[in-house]
Amino acid sequence: MVEWLVPADVGLTASVGLILFSAVTSFVTAAAGIGGGIMMVAIMAVLMPAQAVIPVHGVVQIGSNAGRTAILLRQVQWQVLAPFCAGSVVGAAIGGLTVVELPPAYLDIGLAFFILYSVWAPPVTAPGHFKVVATGVFSSFLTMFFGATGTFVSAMVKSMRLGRLEHVATHSACMVAQHFIKVVAFGILGFNFAPYAGLVIAMIISGFIGTWIGNHVLVKLVSDTIFHRVLAGLLSLLALRLLYEGVTLLGWV
Repeated sequence: MVEWLVPADVGLTASVGLILFSAVTSFVTAAAGIGGGIMMVAIMAVLMPAQAVIPVHGVVQIGSNAGRTAILLRQVQWQVLAPFCAGSVVGAAIGGLTVVELPPAYLDIGLAFFILYSVWAPPVTAPGHFKVVATGVFSSFLTMFFGATGTFVSAMVKSMRLGRLEHVATHSACMVAQHFIKVVAFGILGFNFAPYAGLVIAMIISGFIGTWIGNHVLVKLVSDTIFHRVLAGLLSLLALRLLYEGVTLLGWV
């Protein structure tokens, strides 16, 4: 049983750590609306082989976001899903076919400015279909290389000015779709998911537990006003971190 949960190239200690961190990062995303996916991919990058991080992270995030979507199913704004999925298919296809990696510094800087604009720009009633499709294309392209693009998608959903539950539900549904498309793309490209199956299942279960606890925090302890202030702060900090990474890679600091 233990062997089934522990991939040979990961090890017991790292596997246990990944299972525990899956619960913690799912709690963070469910309670705060953002941040868990980036935390998870950063942890996996330390504890797993580099070639497995992005595809395995995609499967784990399907489970984590599916749990949030199921818990908040009635709050999902379904009209966003069709254009977002259409864009995601295009973005994943382009990412899968791209053989020359774009300079990460420019991607980081561009993503940072987009997030800051989306967070602090004047309110709009809802994003147009073009913006939703474009977000699907660009974020799915990025996720083939960097894994965690939830911040980018959350910035688009935030522009809809939804309540805290509707925001988390709609963002989670978009991420389920995007990660599913990404996992299919990696399968087509030949990645073997089988050695990681047991670990992934355990991480999804622990992630659901973290989601359930985080959702109770979100419902009972956080108002819409506090939620959006925290979300704006987290998005801005993550954007500034991306901006710093970008200018550092360019040698400007």
